[in-house]
Amino acid sequence: MFVPTAVCPNPPAEQPASFGFGQAIAHMNAGGKVARAGWNGKGMWIAKQVPDAGSKMTLPYAFMMTADGALVPWLASQTDIFALDWVEVA
Repeated sequence: MFVPTAVCPNPPAEQPASFGFGQAIAHMNAGGKVARAGWNGKGMWIAKQVPDAGSKMTLPYAFMMTADGALVPWLASQTDIFALDWVEVA
């Protein structure tokens, strides 16, 4: 049931706009971080890493900040690819 904010003393928190995987890739290509709203862990996000001259990697790749603060390589699952709950992370 919708209750106008003028009547509701504690309106629900505004939810960030969500989008699909294609827009998530675009955000990462622009240097941003993204996450799935459906992920259980707090503080988890993914970003794109472009290797520098001193890196052993030679091509860009995605990495994840895990809930416990570790940085690990990341691969998208079928569920991630078709999800529409991607959000930009500040």
